Amino acid sequence: MNDALITRPAAPALDTVRILVVGDIMLDRYWFGDVSRISPEAPVPIVRIERREERLGGAANVARNAAALGAHTGLLGVVGADEAGLQVEHLLHDDGIYSYLQRDQAISTIIKLRVIGRQQQMLRIDFEEAPTDTVLRDKLIQFNALLPNYDVIILSDYAKGSLVNVADMIRSARAAGKIVMVDPKGEDFSRYAGATVLTPNKSELRRIVGSWSCEEQLTAKAQNMRRELGLDALLLTRSEEGMTLYTEHEVLYMAADAREVFDVSGAGDTVIATMAAMLGAGMSLGQAVQTANRAGGIVVGKLGTATVTREELFS
Repeated sequence: MNDALITRPAAPALDTVRILVVGDIMLDRYWFGDVSRISPEAPVPIVRIERREERLGGAANVARNAAALGAHTGLLGVVGADEAGLQVEHLLHDDGIYSYLQRDQAISTIIKLRVIGRQQQMLRIDFEEAPTDTVLRDKLIQFNALLPNYDVIILSDYAKGSLVNVADMIRSARAAGKIVMVDPKGEDFSRYAGATVLTPNKSELRRIVGSWSCEEQLTAKAQNMRRELGLDALLLTRSEEGMTLYTEHEVLYMAADAREVFDVSGAGDTVIATMAAMLGAGMSLGQAVQTANRAGGIVVGKLGTATVTREELFS
């Protein structure tokens, strides 16, 4: 196994990179408050809300990360015909992301509500419903129509029901010569067969290939899965252990690049968006992973679902 060199590649031109993100779209809501006493009703803290904030979440956060790097970014997904869906649309516009949202009258937009007290997350409340079949069929048609306009496709699967047609999307995109990055979920990775790069974390990979007792066993299992799925590469994100890139010709390990870990929310979104942008700009797989590793190290030092800029990466 080779350790990655610490040499930093030059900053690429990212404004010509065209990335289409497809997947489960969410609205992240943050309620910030002061905690000064315990409730008389139950042994829980009382949070007096002082400030509210809304951010793009899920696949929308992946798109936000790609756009923050300067890439021409589009987002295809499903939201409800509700206030939260309108807010997602407004946030996309503010971040310069091209919106291809499908409105589903039968569902509500997915919301993750986090309550923050004393700079710590105290509670998260999730609201979620799966999209209807009719809207998903329309989404697949629109995906195929959008393919000629983009170079790199990111499929961001949060297992919320928006990517039931993911196998068809991968086949269409690869047939069109596109780079296809997938952030996977679930018990069955066979639907991601043929993608360019798959980016599971340790728990996601373990669910598929089983446990391992040493690095050699992990490598054997990861490489077997990569070959069985016909992937060009598999990038295993390993939290504080860094990440490992598996290809046909090498295994490239990179230690974690975090200076200070404050919040890991959305770090995987930053990694896949950065890697996609760098591959779209012509970087090698190794260079793209090195840059994505640096981006992940920066973003975990920020609160909540955050982004990294081109200047932060290459200054």
